[in-house]
Amino acid sequence: MSFNDKRVWFITGTSSGLGKALLEAILEAGERAVATARKTELLDYIKDKYPAEQLLIQQLDVAQKDQILKVFEEIKNHFGRLDIVVNNAGYAVFGEMEAISDQDARNQFEVQFWGPVNITREAVKFFREVNPKGHGGRIFNVSTVGGYDGRQGLSFYSSSKFALEGFTESVLKEMVPEWNITGCIIEPGGFETEWNGGSMVRYPPHPAYADPSTPTSQFRAMHGSIDLIGVPARFAKAMLKIADLPELPRRIQLGSESLALVRAKATRTIKDGEKFAEISHSTNKDGVDVEDYMQKIILAAQ
Repeated sequence: MSFNDKRVWFITGTSSGLGKALLEAILEAGERAVATARKTELLDYIKDKYPAEQLLIQQLDVAQKDQILKVFEEIKNHFGRLDIVVNNAGYAVFGEMEAISDQDARNQFEVQFWGPVNITREAVKFFREVNPKGHGGRIFNVSTVGGYDGRQGLSFYSSSKFALEGFTESVLKEMVPEWNITGCIIEPGGFETEWNGGSMVRYPPHPAYADPSTPTSQFRAMHGSIDLIGVPARFAKAMLKIADLPELPRRIQLGSESLALVRAKATRTIKDGEKFAEISHSTNKDGVDVEDYMQKIILAAQ
């Protein structure tokens, strides 16, 4: 079997959870994959199942920029092309804002913001300079519904994902059309993965928030008992569908609760904007044709 015409995917965090499910789906579909993990021995179960022409396994801690550069060089030498990058690696620190240490808060950003930033930089360069001219590529940055609507107890996790979403939106607007480089923000809801288990750093309740009636205590209790409805294998199947779309949305929600929460916040934002529009407009210069001005601004921002 020749793999020369098959897409090459680069996925971070493939040793467990959504990344593992996506890797398996890609390989079963006959496509090629660069599977990365901090502990590559966790991929031993799959490394002999597929030939080197289809699967390249690489050790990668996304917080280490030198490792990122090395992996991209290996991709160039091994496959000579790259079609899709999925920034998926991540974990959560759970606890009240006042409880979480500066170091744990900063580590969230190293893994879930700076890691994808550095990978995205190298991906854009690879798509433009290594792939055939105009072939381009796609970048899927995995956020979360909590990257659109912040969650109590996950302030630094959510803020790292908010940052990732803003970065992704801006970068995609920077892309020169002739490069054919596109992308999408992926916003999963709750899935049955290690994210809520071994991949989560949990802090005990801060004394000031320990009462069972506080918002964080209520969320902690709810989150510990809720039956998550997301199925990782179906996440993977959805990602394959998204990869085949001729035109990508700016962001897409995976999971009914993710879609519902995003809709609710977007609706609330619009309602607040309409309710307080007079205050918003009151800061303008006198004599400005607001409609004409906004048409120009919105057009430039798209």
